[in-house]
Amino acid sequence: MTNLPLLFDNHGREMSYLRLAVTDRCNLRCTYCMPAEGIAYLPQKKLLSWEEMLRIVHVLNQLGIRKVRITGGEPFVRPGLMDFLQELAKIENLEICLTTNGVLLENHLDSLLNLGIKNVNLSLDSLDSERFFKITRRNDFDQVYRNLMRMIEANFIVKLNAVVMHGMNETDILPLVNFTEKHPVSVRFIEEMPFNGSGLVEEKLFWDYRRILSHIKTEFPHIEEVPMAYGETSKNYHVPGFMGDVGIIAAFSRTFCGSCNRIRVTSLGQVKTCLYDDGVFDLKEYLRLGVSDEDLKNTMIKIFGERPKDGFEAENNRKGVINESMTSIGG
Repeated sequence: MTNLPLLFDNHGREMSYLRLAVTDRCNLRCTYCMPAEGIAYLPQKKLLSWEEMLRIVHVLNQLGIRKVRITGGEPFVRPGLMDFLQELAKIENLEICLTTNGVLLENHLDSLLNLGIKNVNLSLDSLDSERFFKITRRNDFDQVYRNLMRMIEANFIVKLNAVVMHGMNETDILPLVNFTEKHPVSVRFIEEMPFNGSGLVEEKLFWDYRRILSHIKTEFPHIEEVPMAYGETSKNYHVPGFMGDVGIIAAFSRTFCGSCNRIRVTSLGQVKTCLYDDGVFDLKEYLRLGVSDEDLKNTMIKIFGERPKDGFEAENNRKGVINESMTSIGG
């Protein structure tokens, strides 16, 4: 198989990265992701099957997708995940990454390493157990932290994703940066997005990427900018002498759209050409019509040939206001 990208959008951006949500369920109730009572989860028959997801990855890999990130919800709450990862690992020229909240990782770390899966994004918005509980509405901090340290010890490539929320966890920004002094991890501060299932849309964000960086520089004035690679969403920085690094993802400000190389497929089977659209194609129903792999390839080429220029255009093209939960769209 060629390593060259075969799928480009109508703005000349190569599509080489698939974010695949395998479930809409989660064992946490993070305030920025869903309401306290949770969301109405879909019955399993409404979701893409493991076989359907495997077929999608195979076909997209033939179109030049070289990286797949398995997301949720929380991927490890869906039975059969490890069997699915074993099948994915058989696909050549494909990097497999995971995004998880870390609660259920403990019994799977050795298996992940055996499959060559070492890139893990861990959602961790606070290093303080009380604030962790306030944010997630669950008392799982100790378990998550233990699993984080186990991954570091086992030489996983770990990114910590921290959503910065006004009045909630801004006091964690500097401790998280400081965590990179003695730990070889990447901390990614993410602007809060309006996908919490409540339909709220903030017109102005208090903790935008500029304010986050300015706050970091109050304690780390000599922090150095690191060049961004194509397709990266975070603007990255390194404190001299520290083992790890930090980054800031302008997810609400949408400053990185010009090099976005992502295809998103939700657990329901909706193709999203942008995080801010409301789903542009029902891939699950299309697959269940009995279409061929060639049909699927041509359809994906057509979909991404009509892609919005950026997240603002995608939001303007929506049929309604944003009211979905992040756990239902795969982040």
